[in-house]
Amino acid sequence: MFDHVYQAIAWLKGYPDAYSAGMGAALLIFAALSTFLLKVIFINGIYRLFSQSPLVQTFQQLPTKVISRILHVVPALSIMYGVPYIPEISKTISTIIANLCSAFIVMTLALALCGVLDMINTAYQSRPRATQRTIKSYIQICKIVVYCLTTILCIAALVDKSPLIMFSGLGALAAVAVLVFQSTLHSLVASIQISSSEIVRLGDWIEVPQFNANGDVIDIALHQILVRNHDFTLSTVPTRAIVEGAFRNMRGMREAGGRRIMRSLFIDQNTVGFLSPEEKTALSRFSLLRDYLIEKDREINAWNEKLPEAGKDEVNQRRLTNLGTFRAYLEQYLRNHPGVHQDMTLMVRLLDPTPTGIPVEIYVFANTTVWVDYERIQGDIFDHVISILPEFGLSVHQQPSGVDLRSLRSDFDRLRA
Repeated sequence: MFDHVYQAIAWLKGYPDAYSAGMGAALLIFAALSTFLLKVIFINGIYRLFSQSPLVQTFQQLPTKVISRILHVVPALSIMYGVPYIPEISKTISTIIANLCSAFIVMTLALALCGVLDMINTAYQSRPRATQRTIKSYIQICKIVVYCLTTILCIAALVDKSPLIMFSGLGALAAVAVLVFQSTLHSLVASIQISSSEIVRLGDWIEVPQFNANGDVIDIALHQILVRNHDFTLSTVPTRAIVEGAFRNMRGMREAGGRRIMRSLFIDQNTVGFLSPEEKTALSRFSLLRDYLIEKDREINAWNEKLPEAGKDEVNQRRLTNLGTFRAYLEQYLRNHPGVHQDMTLMVRLLDPTPTGIPVEIYVFANTTVWVDYERIQGDIFDHVISILPEFGLSVHQQPSGVDLRSLRSDFDRLRA
């Protein structure tokens, strides 16, 4: 068999062009076969070696992102060192091919290094602390440095010059580089500040109105932060905007375990008045008010007994009002509500009267931060509060509707008749 091969080679030597083409084809076939065999051996071995590792996801990326890329160096080396042995090939072509192979090797090793960086990021994300502090922005910075160095080395390899010559010219390009990468540099500083101060973490609920972002942070990169809004749309927020602008982070609310309820009822001012004895008797049926009414009667009676004889008239005395009693009832109701956080601020207060009524504000915290449960608790509270108002002789103020106007006209027509 080898005799036939030698005879074929001897015959081809009589045709220099065909002989050169054949040797080139044989070199390419050798490079391809060596790469294929090495991939089969190494990749299968890596899969078997790390199949039982706890970091399966990380090491599964090793063959595709690192090993396969490094093995691409083999055909480049084979071609680079094998081209000079091809007969009848000029020195210029041999040099060009060698330079192309050198640039390819540099680029291949750079891609393998980036694969290692991706694996480091994947391994870090499997740690519990990764939800609090991400290293993705630092990984991206390392990749940018690798890409810049790779570009310089590839250019040096293609022009067949020393990389030191290329590096020596970087000083003159520094000012231009600062202008070109100005946004990247600002984003780098912002990412470092975010990571070091932890003002934003993965999973935080943030609000950035100027970018229509209101939801959970699902990714923190070098240039932008990805937010999944509550309607499942995605919003991107520039990293610089978090540091330089204003935003709201709901992490403190989640860590505290309570979400604020701050809402007002507008009471019709015409329904506010003093309680009559009959009304006090009716309100004493409320178990939440019984102790309050007894204590308040004792306090008011003691006060009124100290008045001089001229002040004995009822108009000069202290008396209970339906609005004050209603506020006391609300406070007791909230202190006994299972959905209200009792260790946080709990307050019922009157705000400044407005043309639309007297605002009675409920300021409490629900004992959950889950949105659905929070809305249910808030709804239950105000359903009850609005429904209980008539028991105190109070009503909610609202703008006249068409039904009110029709009723008023009907009453006016009856009076005319």
